[in-house]
Amino acid sequence: MFVPGENDVINSDESYRPGESQTDRVNGEYHYKNGYTQKIYSDAHYVREEDNTVPPRYYTPPEKSPREPREPKAPRKSPGKAGSFARTLCLCLVCALLGGLGGGAYVSSRLTERVDALQQSMSELKEQSLEVESAALASATGAGDAAIMTPASIYDRACRQVVGITAEVNYTNFFGISSSSAVTGTGFVVSENGYILTNYHVIEYAYTAGKAPTVVLHDGTHYTASVVGVEEGNDIAVLKIDAANLSPAKLGDSDGLTVGDTIYAVGNPLGDLEFSMSTGHISALDRVIKTEESSESINMFQIDAAVNSGNSGGPVYNDRGEVIGVVTAKYSDTGVEGIGFAIPINDASSIAQDLITKGYVTGRAYMGIKLDERYNAMYSQYYGMPLGAYVYSVEAGSSADEAGLRAGDIIIRLGDVDVSCYDDLHNAVKGFSAGDTTDVVIYRAGEELSISITFDELTPDSTYDSPVRVLPAG
Repeated sequence: MFVPGENDVINSDESYRPGESQTDRVNGEYHYKNGYTQKIYSDAHYVREEDNTVPPRYYTPPEKSPREPREPKAPRKSPGKAGSFARTLCLCLVCALLGGLGGGAYVSSRLTERVDALQQSMSELKEQSLEVESAALASATGAGDAAIMTPASIYDRACRQVVGITAEVNYTNFFGISSSSAVTGTGFVVSENGYILTNYHVIEYAYTAGKAPTVVLHDGTHYTASVVGVEEGNDIAVLKIDAANLSPAKLGDSDGLTVGDTIYAVGNPLGDLEFSMSTGHISALDRVIKTEESSESINMFQIDAAVNSGNSGGPVYNDRGEVIGVVTAKYSDTGVEGIGFAIPINDASSIAQDLITKGYVTGRAYMGIKLDERYNAMYSQYYGMPLGAYVYSVEAGSSADEAGLRAGDIIIRLGDVDVSCYDDLHNAVKGFSAGDTTDVVIYRAGEELSISITFDELTPDSTYDSPVRVLPAG
């Protein structure tokens, strides 16, 4: 979502929330960490409303279709030794016939046999050559896959698929003065009838405030969007605009990504540099990134293409013009360049499909417990109990209740995963699906017990499986 304007950034070390002071804002960005304390920020961009006076400058692609790369011409084959021998043999045959008829029948018979054999051999060589050429072409273009596109062709396609997204944010500064600004980000079209995929954090504050985001197409057309569904834990949101005959993105297969693959990121960095494309490569796969504001861990792949504030929610293309990821975060620190992160499209599209059809992500495991997130090594040592996830309460009728979990239990193992804190248990549960059965090892009244649990399904109505901040009972 983007609003052209000056790059007016609020630089503070605290995350902004509506109703708090302006100095608590971090440019609409929240921090990520991957097991260590790192300054990794999301890349939504904030622009003050009073600065939003410059008319938008949108890219208008040419009417003609982008020129696809030509197929390579078949190499011109030289006659080779076989062809030379054939011509020599034919010449000998002509000379023999012209030299006289004496013994001609015998010579002609032997030469005919040799010519037939040679023609058969040449036919086999020709078939083998065609097979080699076909295999080489398939290797160059990817058998059964779309053809490799030029960067210019990818950009022309992207401009018809990428959208700008703007969400208004109201806040009160340190002096109690209320003001508003706009969060800008990116999204892309996933259906002809107006479904759009983006990051949840791009629309978070507008969504929680009950305000509709604005979507802008490449031709400058503005739409008021409705929020179809959000998945906060995986930072995915789906919007819907009342439009038809849009150009949806072709989704690739992110399971086949390889480090070193060429990629292209298209988005709206800084909110006023609309439809910017940067190129780079996949730097690493399976990076587990966790926000500082939640306990959710998200699987992403790392890219070295330049991404900045405003790129959030934008697509990452492969060299065939297919979307293989969603730009979500970057590593921002002094002296650090070219470290961005994207959600694999297979994960994002699966979530988006559930949001469109069900309104929530289906099949996720649910225990039905509240855990005291303040239980840590200090409390463990003070109370003489092992590290683990401290159960504060159990939902009646839940899978945890049916399994026999009680308030005061300390979960120290779930399945094959050792649990030393709330985050460990939360991430371990994410490895299961609704209906799965596994063992839970708990500490209760001075001894370890093993019980079996069958997970329920997490739904929007679920109220447990969340932390609380209270002191554990003695």
